[in-house]
Amino acid sequence: MKLLEGKVAVITGAARGIGKAVAVRFAKEGCAIAFTDLAIDENVQATEAEIATFGVKVKGYASNAADFEETHAVVDEIVKDFERVDILVNNAGITRDGLMMRMSEQQWDLVVNINLKSAFNFIHALTPVMMKRKTGSIINMSSVVGVHGNAGQANYSASKAGMIGLAKSIARELGSRGIRANAIAPGFIATEMTHQLSEEVRAEWAKQIPLRRAGTPDDVADAALFLASDLSSYITGQVIQIDGGMNT
Repeated sequence: MKLLEGKVAVITGAARGIGKAVAVRFAKEGCAIAFTDLAIDENVQATEAEIATFGVKVKGYASNAADFEETHAVVDEIVKDFERVDILVNNAGITRDGLMMRMSEQQWDLVVNINLKSAFNFIHALTPVMMKRKTGSIINMSSVVGVHGNAGQANYSASKAGMIGLAKSIARELGSRGIRANAIAPGFIATEMTHQLSEEVRAEWAKQIPLRRAGTPDDVADAALFLASDLSSYITGQVIQIDGGMNT
């Protein structure tokens, strides 16, 4: 039997990158996928088509995850379409890097709202759904910079540290209801975001990693599968760093 057979996952920001890799990995294990992105575009349609090849139900939804009311509305739509939700992966995220003394209020608010408030919104909306079934796995996508910080990323680091604190708090609040909450902290992962860096910068990052390579979205997706499945049924409130040993 597949690890996620018969389960339903909601994954935010899953039209590309790590979110898409998680969605595909879950689908391979029999999980139905409801995923969100800001708009229904060619990336969303391509992700839907790829996931459908695994024979599971899939639907992409247009949603601004940082908007509280919009999130509750899209969750109502998802529950109507899928009838249940077993797994939530809070993956939506952006960067707006800059030194603190030059960072605008808009840069701060945008990153914190999309990266952290979105997780609050979806957990808030889906908690009653999971509580009815007395089961659920919530996975917050954090970052190693949420663990140890990074110059020029005060907004991003703060939002990702918040994702860890949120997961740990939810683990304590909802554990008695059979709902687990954990965080994943990826390190240097080869995505569209990191490819915006110069080749020299990427090479310098690789030198700091004991495994001497960048991670892949699939590396992160494998950890997410573990946390979503019953293989981790006694694990909650934890942070798993997927960083090739960079933060050892």
